[in-house]
Order: sequence, then structure tokens, then C-alpha cells
Amino acid sequence: MSQSDSGVEDANMDTTLANEHPEPNVDVLAGILADGLVGALGGFVGTSLMTVVFLVGASLGGFEMSSFGTTAELIGLDAVLGPEMVLAAGYVIFLGGGMTTWPLLFASIGRYLPGEDYATAGLTYGFVLWTGFVLAFNVGYSGTALAVYVVLSLVAHLVYGFSMGSVFDYLGDRPDTLV
Repeated sequence: MSQSDSGVEDANMDTTLANEHPEPNVDVLAGILADGLVGALGGFVGTSLMTVVFLVGASLGGFEMSSFGTTAELIGLDAVLGPEMVLAAGYVIFLGGGMTTWPLLFASIGRYLPGEDYATAGLTYGFVLWTGFVLAFNVGYSGTALAVYVVLSLVAHLVYGFSMGSVFDYLGDRPDTLV
């Protein structure tokens, strides 16, 4: 083997080793973390405002706050926490989903929904989420209570989508955003 061949092999070996363990791009990781915080904040704002609408619905007889406890019961938390904590645990699960799962999905598909900005796209997103919620959280309402439940749960989801999208619009204008 000649001297020049050995140098080529060494250069290829160095390139191969460098590609096996690339250095993490700190700017991209920081952007992902920042975008995650934007999504969590948007989800928190949206879920908080949604809760206000549900409290109005509960006062009008069109929503049972105990519906949140069903979520905790489905995974067996009633046996662990006791029946007095099931409602709180269910609401924490609801809040956690509103701050993580739904904002992450919205961040990934929000650009493809109708609307000029994230706030208006959030209205469509809230409507889509409502179609599952209205069936899952129905506890057998009828008559006026059913009408109140359907209308207020729709309003709650539109408020959620719009407010979450508004937070995305407000905080998403930073440079190097991934959202």
C-alpha cells in the first residue's frame, strides 16, 4: 500500500467516525424546547378558558363536572386515590391533555387547516376536537340540558382552539421558530 492510499483511508475513517456521533445542534434543541413551552402555554390558556365555559354550562344544568372523574376511573385511579379525589385527578388528566397532546397535534397540522393564522385555524381544530368530546362526555342529557350541553361544549372547544392558536400567533413570531 502506498503512502497516498494510507492517507485516503485515514481521511475516510475520520469522516466515518464523525458521522457516527454528530454533535447535537443546540440551536435546534433550544427551538424545540421553546416551541414545546409555547404549545404548553397555549394549551393551558385554552383549557383554562374552556373550563370557564364548562362552569357556565354546569350552572345552567348542561354539563356535569363529574364527567372529568370518568377519565380517572377508566385508568383505575379511583381505587388508588379514593372516590373523593377522582374528580380532581380526572381534571388534571384533562388539563394535561389540553397542554400536551392537543397542542402538539395542532403544532404539526395547524398550517394545513383553513385560516390565515393559527387563531382562525384553531377554530377548525376546536370543532374537530369537539366532535369526539360531545360524544365521549355525554352523560345522558336530554331536552334543554342536551341543547345547552351541545352548544356550550362547542363554544368551549372553539374558545380552546382560538385561544391556543392566538398564543401560537403571539409567541410564534420569534426567529428560528419551528411552529
